[in-house]
Amino acid sequence: MTTLKQRLRSGERLLGGLLRLPSETLVEMAGVAGLDFVVLDCEHGPADLVPLQQHLVAAQAHGMGALVRVGAAEPALVLRVLDLGADGVIVPHVDTVEQARAAVAAAHYPPLGQRGFATYSRAGRFGARSSAEHLETAAETTVVVPMLETPEACAAAGEILGVPGVDSVLVGPADLAVSLGLPGGAAEPAVGRALDAVAAAAKSADKPMTSIVGTVDQARQAPPGAVIYNLAHVLLHALGDLTGARTADR
Repeated sequence: MTTLKQRLRSGERLLGGLLRLPSETLVEMAGVAGLDFVVLDCEHGPADLVPLQQHLVAAQAHGMGALVRVGAAEPALVLRVLDLGADGVIVPHVDTVEQARAAVAAAHYPPLGQRGFATYSRAGRFGARSSAEHLETAAETTVVVPMLETPEACAAAGEILGVPGVDSVLVGPADLAVSLGLPGGAAEPAVGRALDAVAAAAKSADKPMTSIVGTVDQARQAPPGAVIYNLAHVLLHALGDLTGARTADR
C-alpha cells in the first residue's frame, strides 16, 4: 500500500480537509467524498487523545492518510499522536532551522530524532511488529511539515526545507498577515509575495508545498504538493449559501 509520505514525495496532488475535534462523522464524510487525507487540528481545537484515536481509526478505515497539527514546541504531544497511528505532524510557528530540527527530532526515532520508542502502541500494531520493523516503518512513513507563519520563517524557507526529515512546508497565511500587521489574510499582496517566495524555495529544494485553501479555484491554483481545504470555511460558506432561499420568488 502506498503511504501518504510516498504519495507526497511522488509529486501527486493530494487533497485533504482540516477539521477540529470532535468531528468523527465529518472525517468519514471526507473519506466517502474521496479526499486523500485529513488534518486533525489540536492547535486551535481540543487535543483529547481518546477522540483523536477514534478519528484516526475512522480516517484510516476509509483509506485516508491522517496528519495532526500539534501546538508549537509540543514534543510530548507529537510522541503521543504518532504512537496513536497518525501518519505525521504539522508543527506550527517554526521560524528557524533549529526549530525545524527540533520538530524532526520529536517525530523521528534515533538516529534522525529523539522520539521515545515503544512497539506496543497502535503505531506498532500493539507489539505485533518487531523493533526493527517498527523502526523501519516509522522512518519510511512519518511526515513532518513545519508551518511558516512569520516573515522571518518565510525568509528561512530554503534552509528549513533543507533540514533532513522535513517533508514539506505549510505557510500559515492568517498568522503571517497578523505578524505583518495586515488584516486581510491571504488576500494581502505581501502575503501572496511571501507564499510565492516559499513556493519557489520548495521547487528549488525539490520538495512539495502544502497549502491551505477555502475554495476549489484556490486549490487548482496552489503550488504542486498537498492542498488542505479549511472545512470550517467551506461549511460556513455552504451553509450561508442555503440562506439564499429566503430571497426566492413567492
